Amino acid sequence: MCIFYRHIDEFLEGKSSPCYCQSQNQTKDFEERNNGISDTLFGRKNVFREMGFLGNTPRKSTSNDLGKTRWSDCGCESCVSWMNNGGDQKLHVVVKNPSKVFPELVGSKYRLFAVDLLGFGSSPKPRECLYTLNDHVEMVEKSVIREFDLNSFHLVAHSMGCIIALALAAKYPNNLKSITLVAPPYFLSSEEEDASEIALKRLAYKSVWPPLLFGSAFMTWKLSFLVIDLFRHTHHSAWHTMHNVICGGAKMMDPCLETLRQVQARVTVVQGSRDQVVPVECGNNIKVKVPDAEVKIIIGANHTTVIIGREKQFAADLELILDSANDAKG
Repeated sequence: MCIFYRHIDEFLEGKSSPCYCQSQNQTKDFEERNNGISDTLFGRKNVFREMGFLGNTPRKSTSNDLGKTRWSDCGCESCVSWMNNGGDQKLHVVVKNPSKVFPELVGSKYRLFAVDLLGFGSSPKPRECLYTLNDHVEMVEKSVIREFDLNSFHLVAHSMGCIIALALAAKYPNNLKSITLVAPPYFLSSEEEDASEIALKRLAYKSVWPPLLFGSAFMTWKLSFLVIDLFRHTHHSAWHTMHNVICGGAKMMDPCLETLRQVQARVTVVQGSRDQVVPVECGNNIKVKVPDAEVKIIIGANHTTVIIGREKQFAADLELILDSANDAKG
C-alpha cells in the first residue's frame, strides 16, 4: 500500500509523503530521536519491506503544508475550524453543557468538561505532530487543567481515551478523585513479547468482519483513510494515534496502574460482555494490577452499546461513582 499511496500523493498533491518502511537500523535511529514513537508504526512483517522495495525518503512538513488538508482527509467546516483559531492552539472543550454532549447529566452538580482529543472532532489536527501519548496528555493539561485551574478532578474515558486518562491520572495522582475506564484496552505484559506488539495483535489482528474490527485491522494495513470520516480525524492523526497511543501507550500502562495502586485511587472499570474490539479480559487485567479496582460487566453490551442505548443508566451509575469518591475523600 506504500507504493499505492506514494503514487496517489504525487498525482493529487505533486509530492509524496514519507512512510515508515525503513531498514531496521534506520528504525532504531528514528526511535532514539523521537521519544514516544511506537515501533509498531514500522509495520508488521512484510516480504517487500524485508527486501527493501518499500524505502522512501522522509519529507518534513513545510509551513505551506500546515494549513491544508490532504486528499484523504475530511475538509468539512467542523474538521478544519481549528485552523482559524490563531497560533495558540488548544483542544475543543465544552464546559458545563451536557445537553450538547450527554443530556442525561443535565442538572448534575458537577462541572463537566467534554474534550475533543488532539486530532479528533473540532480540536487541532497539526500535520507536523506525531500524536504520541505525551502529545495528548500535554494538550489536555494545557487546554483543561491549567486553562481552568483545576486542583482536583474525576476522569471518565472510553476505549483509547482510557490510555490517555491513565497517563494523566498517574501524572496527577494527588489531584485525582476517581477514574472511570469504559472498555480500556489493557493486556497483561509478557517477558517474551513487547507490550506494543501484544496490543497490536490483540486489538488489530487481521480481520474483515465485523466492520469495527476490520477498521482497526485496516489501519495496520496502511488503508486508514476509508474509516477516518466516521471518527472526524485525519489520515495522519488517525494513523499515528492508533500506533503511538494504543500500541505505544501499552508500554506505559503498567507503571501508571502501579502509581494508582500505590495512592489507593478510586478505579472503576465498565466493560461490555460482548465487546468484540476490547476483550472482556481487559477489565479483569486491570484488577490484577489494581486489586481495589471495581469491575462492572454489562451483560449483552458491546464496545458501543456499553454506553449508547443505556445512557440514563450509565449517567446514574457515574454519578454514584463520583459521589462515593467525593465522600471517601472527605
